[in-house]
Amino acid sequence: MDQSFELSLEQQFNIRSFESQVAHMSLEQAQQFLVELYRQMIVKETMYKEFLKHEWGLGERF
Repeated sequence: MDQSFELSLEQQFNIRSFESQVAHMSLEQAQQFLVELYRQMIVKETMYKEFLKHEWGLGERF
């Protein structure tokens, strides 16, 4: 992954905290967690797309 940007200290801390939580999960818990995380990423992406469509006036019928 291209790291052409810097994360804030808070973001770096959150990553370390997340790392610690994941390290204590069983394989099954980690797999379930990843599937849920991916689902949430897809929902977030869909929400962004819908928001942009609305803001840009795309897809509206006149």
